[in-house]
Amino acid sequence: MKTKIFAALLGLALITAGCVDTVSGRKTAGVPFIKDKIEARYERSVDDCFNAAKAVITESGVLNNEGILHDQTNLVKTVEGKVNQRTVWVRIEMVEPKITAVSVQTRTPGGGSDIDLAAMIDKQIALKLVR
Repeated sequence: MKTKIFAALLGLALITAGCVDTVSGRKTAGVPFIKDKIEARYERSVDDCFNAAKAVITESGVLNNEGILHDQTNLVKTVEGKVNQRTVWVRIEMVEPKITAVSVQTRTPGGGSDIDLAAMIDKQIALKLVR
């Protein structure tokens, strides 16, 4: 009986440890405690950054989902897609009326991080905003 309880608790601990939060407010399977997110701030509106993020994801891969998080105090928009078989989440949040924070998070199919892809997508968003 004690062995079964221990095995159940161990299984629950392994399942819980394999979940990570995404910048879009969801949870996904992945390796916790590794750097998987790039953050930047731009002197642009939320809509400009949102449109740039959608364009970058669409040009680089497949846009799966876009939305607005209503349970936040600031205006927050999200974009989710697949680039090079990696899942990419982008969070666009208004910090001040003219300043927008952009967070790009990437995960491989195995749950690992692809920080280089996140940096590349963030750089492409910045280039879209300049044009």
